[in-house]
Amino acid sequence: MSEQRATGAGGMETAYGFREVESAATKQGLVDGVFHKVASRYDLMNDLMSGGLHRAWKNAMVAWLNPSPKPGWRSLDVAGGTGDIAFRIVDASRGEAHVTVLDINGSMLGVGRERAEKRGLSANVDFVEANAEELPFPDNHFDAYTVAFGIRNVPRIDVALSEAYRVLKPGGRFLCLEFSEVDVAGLDKIYEAWSFNAIPRIGQMVTGDGEPYSYLVESIRKFPNQPRFAEMVKRAGFERVSWRDYSGGIAACHSGWKL
Repeated sequence: MSEQRATGAGGMETAYGFREVESAATKQGLVDGVFHKVASRYDLMNDLMSGGLHRAWKNAMVAWLNPSPKPGWRSLDVAGGTGDIAFRIVDASRGEAHVTVLDINGSMLGVGRERAEKRGLSANVDFVEANAEELPFPDNHFDAYTVAFGIRNVPRIDVALSEAYRVLKPGGRFLCLEFSEVDVAGLDKIYEAWSFNAIPRIGQMVTGDGEPYSYLVESIRKFPNQPRFAEMVKRAGFERVSWRDYSGGIAACHSGWKL
């Protein structure tokens, strides 16, 4: 399905999976609807889409970030409503980091707040409902910006990347974990068949609604591949841009620095 992939930000603004919609606002509304439906089963959704590997990929992302154990270190996790990345960052910083979780979807944030309270992490993590394209924070504010499996759902990805650069301090780190393009012969066909045939059907059986899973599978195939997304990160102003493939490219973690 490589021919379906967007070559840059413009290819994603009005792409709701393989379907073209009339505007970025229309796409945002449809995506919001997907995540309202799956919020309570978000971890299950990621387990279905990754075979459970998303947990290892998230651990690898946070290990690469290597958050500072110094008091006052601040991180912003975008599209991370349920807190998965935020909790890992706090743990990796030995309880010193403060993470702001930002999500446009209130249902996802509600799940995250409950999980933070149960884990006793409410003092380390706060939750903000806002748009990745219009971050409600001052310039040069955060030491790190992370986004995991969320940026492909942002209509104007180039705007979100520019906002990431703006709110990071000089010397700040950008990390983006996202499903990407498989680069292993044979694995690509197996993953393709699993994604398009099995995932929506399992989603239908488990949740009673397969449509959100069909969209999410299609959105993965629309997202720019590793080199193209790396170029977008560079155009936003980041330097020392690189990426690491996980599980043969099923996912990739992109890194950039504001220098």
